[in-house]
Amino acid sequence: MSVYKKLHQVQAATRSLAANTQGQTGAATYGYVSGAKLLGVIRPLMDQLGLILTQEVIEINNQPITYSTRNGEKTEMFTTAHIRFTWVDTDDGSTIVNDFFANGMNAWDKGLGSALTYAERYYLMKTFHIATDEDDIDALVKAALENKEDATDEEIEADMYELICER
Repeated sequence: MSVYKKLHQVQAATRSLAANTQGQTGAATYGYVSGAKLLGVIRPLMDQLGLILTQEVIEINNQPITYSTRNGEKTEMFTTAHIRFTWVDTDDGSTIVNDFFANGMNAWDKGLGSALTYAERYYLMKTFHIATDEDDIDALVKAALENKEDATDEEIEADMYELICER
């Protein structure tokens, strides 16, 4: 199976995810899918199919930004990162390379981490066209597994994988 077919299988299995984390920008609160939740769905599929995703930081630009808050001035690091993601098929060694750009702003030592975290999450969500709105695959899986109270973790995981892959 080619690396493209394997990526297609991951895409077919990950139609949507419901937001599970809240963030805040100024006074506005918004929901988003956490990296842990996203990887919790995608990683088992990658492992099963023999896909590895590597990240290479190509370029980093840091710029200190000072702004006013109600508690006075605050300075944070605005980081722009050029990242190269490479999919590797562990069966035949074939690869697909994609460049991606992301920004992050945080305390001096955390700007790059914010950019890398954002890049990974959004690269994966956009690569696999994962919706994060009404079509909630989590609710479908939960409903399908409600009557499996006595099942083992392995049986539930296998059933979840089959259910997700059917979608």
